[in-house]
Amino acid sequence: MATKKQQRRRQKERRHDYEYVWVDEEGNELEAPPEESKPGKMAASSAKKGQPPRSKSGRPLREIKPPSWPRVARRALLLGPLLVVALSLGRHPMPIVNRVLIAVLYTVLFVPMFYWIDRMAYRRYLRTTGQADPPPRAPKR
Repeated sequence: MATKKQQRRRQKERRHDYEYVWVDEEGNELEAPPEESKPGKMAASSAKKGQPPRSKSGRPLREIKPPSWPRVARRALLLGPLLVVALSLGRHPMPIVNRVLIAVLYTVLFVPMFYWIDRMAYRRYLRTTGQADPPPRAPKR
């Protein structure tokens, strides 16, 4: 559902009739459009070539970096202490050793999951911008 502001803007766009006027070299108005395409369409297509891709809302797409293991590990390590604190909350918290072990286990499990999520987001970004997926890496020997 569109907001009131969006509804008013659409109504305003429908209210105004825009028409193109074609003028020949001598300054006379022509009724039929010339063989060339409309000036609005030409300007829109040429303007899109130099601009970054845009989302459906019209905003430029945020550049998403390729996934990397160090960035994912940093993110998971930030989550570890938060898990210890979360497990400490409650009426009868577990012993500190159990809380730390559970937090370490979850931190280790989150690393591949975060990498997978980053990879999905990056591939979607490549598809949206029209770039090709990078070729799969060959295993190192």
